[in-house]
Amino acid sequence: MTVQLLIELTVVVLAIFVGFEVISKVPTTLHTPLMSATNAIHGIVVVGAILVSGAAAPLGPIVSVVIVTLATINVVGGFAVTERMLKMFKPRVRPNADRGTEKK
Repeated sequence: MTVQLLIELTVVVLAIFVGFEVISKVPTTLHTPLMSATNAIHGIVVVGAILVSGAAAPLGPIVSVVIVTLATINVVGGFAVTERMLKMFKPRVRPNADRGTEKK
């Protein structure tokens, strides 16, 4: 292992720990807006992967297709989760029988 690789692995491990600590402290009321922001960032990742695929080495197109596929799945899944969370805040409509529409 080279020193550069060891430094990069250290940065990745520290980023994982810091990211976990930051996200675990987020209140639930802010979770939905953060999910939307994360979806926007992953949309940028998809565009970046498409741009990189054009100027890549021999394995570049294969790796780019994998990256674009995974990022797209992440974006779609993130929007699905955000939509589901937003539905939790909508009031539920009760059927007529539960509203007390009995005849007196």
